[in-house]
Amino acid sequence: MIYPPDDSITTLSLGPESLPMRKINTRNFRLATRSTPREVNRRIVLNLIREYQPISRAELARRMQVHRGTMTPLVRELVESGVVFEKGTAATARGRRPTLLCVRTRGRLVVAVDVRPGRSVIALADVSGHVLARDAFDTPDSPAELPELLATEVASLLREHAPDGVEGCQGLGIVLPGMVDRKTGRLIYAPRLGWRDVDLRSAVAQRVGMRCYIESAPIACALARLWLEPDATRAVNSFAYVSVSDGIGVGLAFNGEMLRGEAHTAGEFGHVSLDSSGPECVCGRVGCWEAMACNSATVDRYVERLTGNVQPRNGTAKRAARGAIRPGIDEVVRRARGGEPAAVSALVETGEHIGKGLALVVNAFNPGRIFVGGEITAVWELLEGPIRDALAAGTITDRTRATPVVPDSAPAEYRLRGAVALVTAPGYAALAVG
Repeated sequence: MIYPPDDSITTLSLGPESLPMRKINTRNFRLATRSTPREVNRRIVLNLIREYQPISRAELARRMQVHRGTMTPLVRELVESGVVFEKGTAATARGRRPTLLCVRTRGRLVVAVDVRPGRSVIALADVSGHVLARDAFDTPDSPAELPELLATEVASLLREHAPDGVEGCQGLGIVLPGMVDRKTGRLIYAPRLGWRDVDLRSAVAQRVGMRCYIESAPIACALARLWLEPDATRAVNSFAYVSVSDGIGVGLAFNGEMLRGEAHTAGEFGHVSLDSSGPECVCGRVGCWEAMACNSATVDRYVERLTGNVQPRNGTAKRAARGAIRPGIDEVVRRARGGEPAAVSALVETGEHIGKGLALVVNAFNPGRIFVGGEITAVWELLEGPIRDALAAGTITDRTRATPVVPDSAPAEYRLRGAVALVTAPGYAALAVG
């Protein structure tokens, strides 16, 4: 028997009429084995525990619509493996108090790396995305220097905070500001880093000595919403995650699966032009969404309003000007919180540009919800109105105008949480059995 691929098998009780009609890829499939149904069912049990924890065995069986005896061996295997643990008992009106089940996070560690132009961050986190320790390092000019640098940084981090060292880690997740080939782990192109066509995954894994996962920042952040915050995405079948940082990227999730495109460039809305007379973008075009709404664009606007000096629009001159002393985005946000007019004005205009770009995403993808991540979301009260107004002006129907837009719940950690999700998600994802 050949099963449909990936997420086609999602619950023990699904009948043929409720399975998604997905064509089997006859060029890329795997035959199901005798153990496949058990593996699928165990993964279902794990996901239900993760989403509804703490949960009793009886409640688990009820949600699965099976007899408790069918589910109990699967729970036993998860407990024995250390992935799930028993945590106390639940109150009951009568009879034996049921034991509650939870997914274990303590002691299950992940190294997360957020690579950015200039300065990058490395952190040690548990599998739930809670950051335990962090450090920063200068981003190398050449990608060839990254594996050796990460080996040093990882060793230092683990030596101080993880007594079991590499053996105690589930893996290393790296998010990058660029396009990544998921299958090969090659960085296709990162305009802001100036890196192109680099095999990073195998080089880093070999040098660091642990399994390595590499992905573009917006896709990783969308994965974090799927796997680290299931309550937030359970109500929608599809959503977009918009990462606003040094650049702008969009991660697109459809029915629990990330859309990457044939050439792994899906979601590159950041390099769609919003204004043919706008500033030059690092990609070489002008007026790109990224050039209008990324962090450096916000800082440029703030400096212009503060000093009255228009910032250079030519890319080379712009980079030279940024060598001068100028505030970072965190400082602009802090000043806006304090009510400084120039900072408030700069961020309000950024909100307008973000809304214009979101209209593109809504018109092209029609997501059930949009999540926005980035340092600027710390002043969401300034951004929300301009974003909604621009989104409404750029969309066509009442329903698309009403698309929910919400800020990421962890603006300081959103990319690190994305790196954690790269490592943890494969353990929960639907098995590829066809």
